Amino acid sequence: MKTDGSMKPDEILRLVDQIHLERKIDREAVFSIIEQALALAARKHGDGGEDSVVDVHIDRQSGDIYAYRDNLPLAPSEIAERIGAQTAKQVIIQKIRDAERDMIYDEYYPLIGSVVVGYVHRNDGRGNTTYVSLPDVEAILPYSEKIPRENFPREARIKALVIDVKKVGAKVKVVLSRYRALFVQRLFEQESPEIAEGAIEIVKVSREPGKRSKIAVVSHDPLVDLVGACVGARGARSRAVTEELGGERVDVVPWTQDASDFIRNALKPAEVDEIMLCTMLGRAIVLVQRDQRSLAIGKGGQNVRLASRLCDWDIDVMTREELDDLLEKAMRDFTSIEGVTEELADALVGQGFLSFDDLSVIEPSDLISLGGLTEEQVEAITERAEALARQEEEERERERRELKEPPLDGFGLSQ
Repeated sequence: MKTDGSMKPDEILRLVDQIHLERKIDREAVFSIIEQALALAARKHGDGGEDSVVDVHIDRQSGDIYAYRDNLPLAPSEIAERIGAQTAKQVIIQKIRDAERDMIYDEYYPLIGSVVVGYVHRNDGRGNTTYVSLPDVEAILPYSEKIPRENFPREARIKALVIDVKKVGAKVKVVLSRYRALFVQRLFEQESPEIAEGAIEIVKVSREPGKRSKIAVVSHDPLVDLVGACVGARGARSRAVTEELGGERVDVVPWTQDASDFIRNALKPAEVDEIMLCTMLGRAIVLVQRDQRSLAIGKGGQNVRLASRLCDWDIDVMTREELDDLLEKAMRDFTSIEGVTEELADALVGQGFLSFDDLSVIEPSDLISLGGLTEEQVEAITERAEALARQEEEERERERRELKEPPLDGFGLSQ
């Protein structure tokens, strides 16, 4: 039935138009929100309690309100009495806030994994977290998701990867990152049409934020220059990515199914002589000339570390002389263990097992297949290898401590 209560039809229509224009919420959605709010208010203040079923319908043309409780129409006086204007408005406001939150959530949740552009609104007192203004929401860039040592002044334009979107109370929390490897990939997708269109695929990215990244790429179009499409004319595309990352170097690595070729590409600019793949351990022994060793390993081991992550192989870089010394020691060490024959030791070395520590983690089935051993023999060998590995580590630790101690004088006193 039509109401002549506290919320008049013309007020309802004006409220709908106002919310539609100011909050950019669809008019039908606004009508639905007001109907739900009025029904909720009626349930809370009705004689039937909150378990009663109250339905409210608003005429979209006239603004007239019709209400029913448990399928029975409410008289106009009952509606006015049970749905107070103040209560209804409070509920409507809360529903509108919920609708706005849901709209923002629906807008940003699909953007997880995408790059957005915003402006720095503020930094917290210690500069740990940066708050970024995006359309309709303020996002956060936590300290842990920043590139090390980067800071942003207020109003600075910023690109970042959306990594999380969730509802928190009446708001939406959007979390950003510039630290993740995926951020590098998305930047290249923006700079290279060939990548964006799928002619070139970024297979994997390994990254040490702020220092260096390696991206493995493969071409699905033989007419497309793989490296040129990523680097750009005179390096323009890769330079744009590097500048966005604050000077972080990015190496473009051609991907190939052949593991040895892929590892060789990943270790460039170092020249590799030979690669031996030890599949049982997932280890790749890379042989280089002495003058290429430091280049292959990189400063602080960075080059070989990034290459290992990119290729999913544990890469050991060494010279032929270093490998020969390791092989000789491994044969000597392994045959010192009861139950390990020269033939078994040779087979282990051939599979890339070069230390007691390697042998202690071998899969029992692999050791059985290599030496034709029983489970009891395998258990005894691995336990002994583990004990010897601990002993070697203790000796190395003692040597490190002794090197740090001050020298003694002739009386055994510290100088």
